[in-house]
Amino acid sequence: MAGRRWWVGADLAIDLGTASTLIHRQGEGIVLDEPTVVALDAASGALVAAGSRAKEMLGRTPGTMRAVRPLRHGVVSDPDVTEQMLRYFTDQVGISRVLRPRMVICVPSEVTGVERRAVEEAALRVGARSVYLVEEPVVAAIGAALPVTDTQASVVVDIGGGSTDAAILALGGVVASRSARVAGDALDEAITQHVKSELSLLLGERSAEEVKIAVGSAYPLAQEHSTRVRGRDLLTGLPRTVELGSGQVRRAIDPPVRQIIDLVRALLDRCPPELSGDVLGRGVTLTGGGALLPGLEARMQHELGVPVTAATDPLRAVARGVGRCVDDFAALQPVLVDGHRF
Repeated sequence: MAGRRWWVGADLAIDLGTASTLIHRQGEGIVLDEPTVVALDAASGALVAAGSRAKEMLGRTPGTMRAVRPLRHGVVSDPDVTEQMLRYFTDQVGISRVLRPRMVICVPSEVTGVERRAVEEAALRVGARSVYLVEEPVVAAIGAALPVTDTQASVVVDIGGGSTDAAILALGGVVASRSARVAGDALDEAITQHVKSELSLLLGERSAEEVKIAVGSAYPLAQEHSTRVRGRDLLTGLPRTVELGSGQVRRAIDPPVRQIIDLVRALLDRCPPELSGDVLGRGVTLTGGGALLPGLEARMQHELGVPVTAATDPLRAVARGVGRCVDDFAALQPVLVDGHRF
């Protein structure tokens, strides 16, 4: 029984992302990995489904339901729906209303005070004893096993679903950081707009994401591919299937890819001269789902002139890093942004 009491009272680390939500429970690792999507009853606003089941409903719901993503660009866009989703997810992993846990939640590096309070208040209402916030680049670097407490600098670029956060880290702190609300979702939107303007075909959100995963790239590949996608013809209103190649998709997503590279270039321009040698030696580490885009490492390295590598399992780097904040809270507390404590 004592073990059960420890389990339900264990602290939680939450990677609350635009695309996915991951929860790490103290001493156990990642216990939940679900899409950040909810399905609601259109009349009452009550939660019908969350996570994978709700994502399957995107673009398919009847008039009595609506499927929504409560976070946009890495921040809470609908506090009430976010609270419902968090409550559902924390109930799934087991949370005690008596032995309330501490929660550590990551946020974009340039989040506003209002956006930060929205996250804190949602976590407190679902049962947190106290809430601590940590900047995404910091935990991404920790999760990528970078020596963030060294005197030598490390550079991490976290490309999520809604935002890209880049930072130069040394001595456990952020030396310089840049953030932009352009990331994986912007690539999907670019594909949707390209197909709409060039082929007069309307694609759904999920279809655009599938095209990106299947044939998207940031740099010419040794072997190019193509994929077939179905959408609605804007002229006839009827379903139509088209074939998209790697080169065509690469041209479609080039503007947001350039924005991400320009963000990193602007960060490196702010690097203190004393740390420039460290950056040239260690290079840039990519984390987040965007790090999986084929050719991105090669293109960044070509345009920036520094080594660029993707972290091992970049999708979970932030979750691993924020998880370490609860597994070794005392050692990592200096990197946390103060939140509510009760």
